[in-house]
Amino acid sequence: MTVYLKIPAADPESLAAVEACSVADLHEALGSLLGFDRGRAALLDPAIKPLLRGTRISGQAVTVRSSPDDGLLAHRAIQLLGPGQLLVGVNGGHGAAAMFAELTALAARANGAVGVVVDGPIRDSDALAEMAFPVWSRGIYAGHTDKAGPGAVNVPVVCGGVLVEPGDVIVADGDGVISLPLDILPEVVRAARARVEREHGIRAAIDRGEQLFDILRLGEALAAAGVEQHDRVWKD
Repeated sequence: MTVYLKIPAADPESLAAVEACSVADLHEALGSLLGFDRGRAALLDPAIKPLLRGTRISGQAVTVRSSPDDGLLAHRAIQLLGPGQLLVGVNGGHGAAAMFAELTALAARANGAVGVVVDGPIRDSDALAEMAFPVWSRGIYAGHTDKAGPGAVNVPVVCGGVLVEPGDVIVADGDGVISLPLDILPEVVRAARARVEREHGIRAAIDRGEQLFDILRLGEALAAAGVEQHDRVWKD
């Protein structure tokens, strides 16, 4: 069992800027920088969903890898959480023991954590919803965990099929969860902002009566794809 007490520092300006970016915009921005496949590869499995709709979080990841049915190292990770950080937890895909619950949420909130993303189930879901603590998980299950280990804190983990390193920036909203490496965070944020500004212009054009199809120049895409169009019903 290993615990690393610190995570890499992030640029405060980039951390603040990413708070205004949606998961979809960041996904598109990452794809524009590194390629479509890389942008998609940063998205966690869509089975990991928010407990409450309309919630959104962003912050640096404190990671924990727990043994199935065990929560000892998760408790240590929660103790290490700081303001603006969030917990990313995995347990090897085991679904018969809850990875997060009401008391751990109270402890995380007291330490300034913004939320939790776990690749497994949670419990005390009604209490978590009542306290409006942001949680993304694979589901809900009341199974109990032991407190014996093994596990590790602040090591690279694979959460929802995505490699997450300690300190990576996690953004989660109603569309899912994305993990952003620190080394390209400023570039991703700039690209996401540019996308947001472009979409503002598109909305304004639609309000003026323009067709989205024409604004996006999709007629050219149809022609390039060799799509045949016939000015008649299909039976004629």
